[in-house]
Amino acid sequence: MDSRGSTPGGTVDGRVPEDLAVVVDAGGTVTVWSAGARQLLGYEAEEVVGRPAAGLLAADLPESARRHVAVGRRWATEVALGHRDGGRVVVRLMATPLADGDGGRPWLVTPAAPEQVAGPVEPDAEALWDLTLAQLPVPVAVYDREARLVSANEVMTRVMGRSVAEMRGLTLWEMEPNPPFDEYDRLQRQVLRTGEPVFHENFGQSPGEVRNHAWSMFLSPLKDESGAVRGVSAAVFDTTEQYWARRRLVILNDASLRIGSTLDVTRTADELAEVAVTGFADFVTVDLLESVALGEEPEPVPPNQPVTLRRTAQRSVLDGCPESVVPTGTTTFYPVDTPPMRALVAGRGTLTAAGDPGMQRWIDASRGRAEAVAKHMIHSVMMVPLRARGVTLGLVHFLRHRTAESFSEDDLLLAEEIVARAAVSVDNARRYTHERRTALTLQRSLLPDRPPDLAAMQVAYRYLPAGSGADVGGDWFDVIPLSGARVALVVGDVVGHGIHASATMGRLRTAVRTLADVDLAPDELLTQLDDLVVRLDREEGPQTGGRAEAPTPGEVGATCLYAVYDPVSRRCTMARAGHPPPAVVTPDGEVRFLNLPTGPPLGLGGLPFESVEVELAEGSLLALYTDGLVEAADRDIEVGLNLLREALADKAGPLEETCDRVLRTVLPARPADDIVLMLARTSALDTAKVRTWELPRDPAAVARARKSASEQVTAWGLGDAAFATELIVSELVTNAVRYGDDPVVLRLIRDSALICEVSDGSSTAPHLRRARVFDEGGRGLLLVAQMAERWGSRQTATGKTIWAELGLPGD
Repeated sequence: MDSRGSTPGGTVDGRVPEDLAVVVDAGGTVTVWSAGARQLLGYEAEEVVGRPAAGLLAADLPESARRHVAVGRRWATEVALGHRDGGRVVVRLMATPLADGDGGRPWLVTPAAPEQVAGPVEPDAEALWDLTLAQLPVPVAVYDREARLVSANEVMTRVMGRSVAEMRGLTLWEMEPNPPFDEYDRLQRQVLRTGEPVFHENFGQSPGEVRNHAWSMFLSPLKDESGAVRGVSAAVFDTTEQYWARRRLVILNDASLRIGSTLDVTRTADELAEVAVTGFADFVTVDLLESVALGEEPEPVPPNQPVTLRRTAQRSVLDGCPESVVPTGTTTFYPVDTPPMRALVAGRGTLTAAGDPGMQRWIDASRGRAEAVAKHMIHSVMMVPLRARGVTLGLVHFLRHRTAESFSEDDLLLAEEIVARAAVSVDNARRYTHERRTALTLQRSLLPDRPPDLAAMQVAYRYLPAGSGADVGGDWFDVIPLSGARVALVVGDVVGHGIHASATMGRLRTAVRTLADVDLAPDELLTQLDDLVVRLDREEGPQTGGRAEAPTPGEVGATCLYAVYDPVSRRCTMARAGHPPPAVVTPDGEVRFLNLPTGPPLGLGGLPFESVEVELAEGSLLALYTDGLVEAADRDIEVGLNLLREALADKAGPLEETCDRVLRTVLPARPADDIVLMLARTSALDTAKVRTWELPRDPAAVARARKSASEQVTAWGLGDAAFATELIVSELVTNAVRYGDDPVVLRLIRDSALICEVSDGSSTAPHLRRARVFDEGGRGLLLVAQMAERWGSRQTATGKTIWAELGLPGD
C-alpha cells in the first residue's frame, strides 16, 4: 500500500502506516486517532479527536463511496487528504461499519489493499472479512449471545496473552476474574441486552502486556437480517499516547490553578511538590537558595564553590516521605561537579537514571542517600532548576520508584513547564516577603516600643499587622506626655498598604508629635494635620511631561483620633477625623461609645473638626482602636462594636489581660487589615499635689507669689528646689503682671517633675530673646530656660499658660 503526496515543493511517495486506524462516529466526528494516522497526516490526536472528519479531506469522496456510506456498506477507494503542513496526500482507504449499517453506527477506517480499490467490498464476502479481521492492526474479537469468545485476531491474542484456542468459549470474566474485566463483562451483556453500542475507556495493564496502556473499546451488537442481536464485537484501540497527552494537559491546568495560591514562599514550594506527586512523579523535593528561602534577593550561583540550599518542601506517594534524607526546613549542600550543581549552573533540566555514572557517584557520596535509593528502588531522576526573570532560585528533584516507566523527554518538558510557572510564583512570593518585612520593620521602628510610665494613666496596647495574604498597612498609635501632667493619646490609619503607607504613617506620626509639643487643641491639631495630608497628596501626584498632574483628592488619606487627658481636672478633650468612636468603661463596668462629631477623613481639606470635652471618673477605661478590629468582610461593623462592648464589660483586670481578651473576642477569623488596640485606665492627681493661687495684676503680687511658692515647695519636702522655683515663679509672674491680662493664676504641680504654671488672659505668646549688655530687661525667659529642664507655652480658652518643669531633688 502506498501514498502519493503533493506539496508546494514537489511530490513525495511513501508507505501508508500499517497501524493507521481512525474511528468516525455516526455524526461524522473523529473519536479515535491512531499513531499511524498521526504519522500520515501530522496531526496530534488532541487536534483531531472531537472534530468533523470532513475537515481532513482535500477533495470530496468518490460517488461510489458516498453511496455505500449512505446505505452503511463497506467501501474501499482512493481518498485525497490534507496534511497538517498544507500538502495533499492520496491514500487507499477502507471504511468498515462497526454495526449493521443502518446509518447510526461508527465507521472504522483502515488502509486498503490495492486489489480492494476496484470496487466496494460486499458484506457477504466472508473470505475477505476473515482476512480483514485477522490483519487489522488493532485488537478485535467476536463474542456470541452468551458473551463467550467466538474468534479474535492476532493482535488481540497478544494483548490477552492467550491463543484463540485457549480463550474460545470463555467469557471475559472466566478468562480474567479480576477488575476491570468484570466491568468489560458487564458492558458486553448490556450491549447484548439493549442492542446499543457502548464506548469505554480504561487505563491499566493487560494480561499479555508488561506496561500500562490506555485502551478505547467499542462494543457493537451483531444483528441478523431480522434485527435480532446474535453476538457482540469488540474493537480495542491503544490510545496511550493520547491518554498521556491529555494527562499532561490536565496536570498543567492543575498546576496553573493550585500553584501560587498565596504569597508565601514555603506554601508555593509545597504546592509545586503536591501537584507533581499527584500528577507524574513518586517523590519530589524543592530546594531553594538560602537567600530565596529567607525572602532576600537571590545570590548568583558560583560554579566553582559548593552551594547551600534549604529543603523547603517535599512530597511522596508514600506517607511521611521515607525516601528523604534531608528533613524539610533544614539546609543541604550541593558539592562542585555533581549532577545537582551542574543543573543549577547550567540552568537547564536534566534527565538521568539512577545507574548513570555521574548520578551514581552523587548517590554513593551519601550513605543515607544510597540506602534510600536501594531500599525504595529509585530508578529515574529529573532535576529542573527554578528560574524566574533570568535568575536561579533553586532546584526541583523528580524521582520515580513506584511507577515502572522511567521519565521520558515529554515528562521533562512537562516538568520544566510546571517548574517555570512555579518559579514565577516563588519569586513573586519572595519579593512580597521582602517588601512586607521591610514595611513591617519600618512600621515597627516608627511605633513606640513600650508605653511611658505616667502618673495620669496606665496604658497597654496591641499592634497586629495584616496576615500573610495582605500587605502591611499604615496603622499607628502614640502616647505623648504633655505639659501640666497631661497625656495625649493618638490612633490613626493611613489609606493603603505596603512601604508607602508605612512611610506616610511615619510622617504623620512625627507631625502629630510636633503639633502636640505646641500644645494645640485636638480640633486645631487635626486641622493642621489635614493641611499636611493635602500637601502630601499634591506632592505625590502623577508626573506627565515633566509636570505633576492635578492629583485626585484623597489619593493620600488617613483617619485619626486625638485625645488629651488632664489628671488634675479629670477631663478628656477629643476630636476625630473619620475614625471609629472611642469606648469608655466606667469603674462600675458600664460601656458606652462616645458620641463624638465624626469629622472628615484627613486629606479632603477645608472641612472643620470639632472637639468634645468629657469628664472621666478616676479608674475609667478608655479604648481606642482602628477599624481593622471591628470591621470584616463577613460581618457588619455593628457586630464588631457589640463584640467589643461585650469584651470590655467583663470584670476589670490588668490591662494586658484585657487587651488579650478583647482580641480573642472581637478579632475576625482572618483579619484583612492592620489592627491597633490601645487601652488607657485614667488616674486623678492627688489634690495635695496641686496648689493654685489667683494673683492681682499688681507688681507687689510678685513677692507674695514667690514666697507662697517657696513655702509650698518646702512643705512638699523639696527644699533644695526652692531657690530655682522662686526664680522661675518671679520671672513668670512678672511677665504676666507686666504684659498679660486678668486673671493671673499661679499653679504648682508635684508629679514626676515639679511643674510651675502661670496663666493670664492674654493670648500673646512669649518668645525668648537675647538681651544686649546695657538692656534693663529681656533676660527673664532666658533665666527660666537656664534653670528649668523644659519650658513652653500653650493657648487656653481664656488666654495662655507659661510653664516650666524642674527635676525633683535626687532624680
